[in-house]
Amino acid sequence: MKVEAAPQSLLLTLPNLLSLLRIGLLPFILILLNFPGPRWSLFAALLFLIACLTDLLDGYIARRYRMVTKVGKLLDPVADKLLILTPLIMLIPLRGVPAWVVVVMVWREMAVTILRQVAAERGVVVDASLLGKEKAVLQLTAVTALILHYPYVGVDFHRMGMGLLYLALVVTLWSGVQYFRAVIRTLREG
Repeated sequence: MKVEAAPQSLLLTLPNLLSLLRIGLLPFILILLNFPGPRWSLFAALLFLIACLTDLLDGYIARRYRMVTKVGKLLDPVADKLLILTPLIMLIPLRGVPAWVVVVMVWREMAVTILRQVAAERGVVVDASLLGKEKAVLQLTAVTALILHYPYVGVDFHRMGMGLLYLALVVTLWSGVQYFRAVIRTLREG
């Protein structure tokens, strides 16, 4: 069975709805984070993991069923950034996440987004690298552990989350440098 490509401007495709769901879950996660105690943190972490699952599904469905749209190309990366950065910002006062770490991650995301836009205007597309995907997984894992925060089954999730966050910071910076190099090299060759 041949699958037709989605019209480029179509908003209400399943992948786009999943991206919107990812964004829509964030206020509920933030509300749950404001309630103290392990039970509320567990609920917030579960919602966060559901939001992460939508990220996996939307890309798979869009590619598999040729439902890639212009709206989706814009919406998905915005939803991804909001998914990581929104809880991280809330975790600064709630869980003692160092603000400077979050600021560096925000700066990196803004710089890469600006560079991606400049490159796109010149017709250059640089695909995400494996290191960029590893960065995303580390960030999602760190945020999940920091949302959990409390000890569960003998595991100190706050301590684990902080360790993963610092590791994610290093990978975030290195992947940013790698992306800048790739774009500059591609622009010089083109």
